[in-house]
Amino acid sequence: MSSWDGWTERFTAHGYDVHVPSRPGEPDAVAQARSHPGPLGGFGIDELTAHYEKAARALDSRPVVIGHSAGGLIARQLLDAGLARAAVAIAPLPVAQGAATGPVFADGSGDPHQDYVPLLQPQFRHTIANTVGEHEAASLFTRYVVPAPRRLLTDLGLGLGGSTPRSIVDPGNTARGPLLLVSGQEDRMVTDAATRATYKLYGDSTAVTDLKQFADRGHSLVIDSGWPAVADHVLAWLADHVSDF
Repeated sequence: MSSWDGWTERFTAHGYDVHVPSRPGEPDAVAQARSHPGPLGGFGIDELTAHYEKAARALDSRPVVIGHSAGGLIARQLLDAGLARAAVAIAPLPVAQGAATGPVFADGSGDPHQDYVPLLQPQFRHTIANTVGEHEAASLFTRYVVPAPRRLLTDLGLGLGGSTPRSIVDPGNTARGPLLLVSGQEDRMVTDAATRATYKLYGDSTAVTDLKQFADRGHSLVIDSGWPAVADHVLAWLADHVSDF
C-alpha cells in the first residue's frame, strides 16, 4: 500500500496513529504483484469489505477510515456499520450501477479465465491520470499500478460482467459518525456527478455529511503531485469534526 506513504507521514506528523492494511494477497512490492499476480485474484467486494471490517475490529478503538475509489465505498460501509468514528470517501465508487460512473475497464489480459485483470498504461493515462503530464502519468503507473481482481471489477459494475454490488449503505442512518465525500471535477473513473449524486443520497440525514470538490483533478488525486492539498483538507475537516483521536 505504498500509495498511502505520503498520507501516512503527514497524518502521523499530526498525531494520528496510522494503520494501512494491505489488500488480500497483496505483496510488498509492485514488481512482485505484476510478475506473480495470481494471489490478487479471486475476491469480490464482499470479501474485501469483510477483510477491512476485520482490520477495524482488531483496533483498540474505532478508527477514522479514509478510502479511495473502491476503498471509498468500503469506508462508507464501515461508517454505516458503526465500525468507524468518521469516514472520508475520496472519489468513492457508487453502490449501484448506472450512477454516472465513468468509463469501464477493458480486459488487458486477453484471457477471460484469469482471476485478475491488468490495467494497461494508455487506459491508466486516459481514465485515471488524465490531469497530470505524460511523464508524471508514466511514473505513477510504474510506481503504483497492479492487476485488479476480476470478480471485484465485476461486482463494482466496471464492465467485466453485469452484476450489481451486493453491499448496501443506508444513507438515512442518523447514528453514524461524520462523512466527508471528495471528488475531482475532471475525474473520468468516478465522475464528479457520481460523487455529487452520492452526496445527495444523504440529504435527509441529520448526521454530518460534507462534500469537497477539487477543480482540475482526476482520479489520481490521492497519489499524484497534488495529493498534499487533498490530505490537508481532510486533516482540517477532521480537526473540525473529530474532537479526539
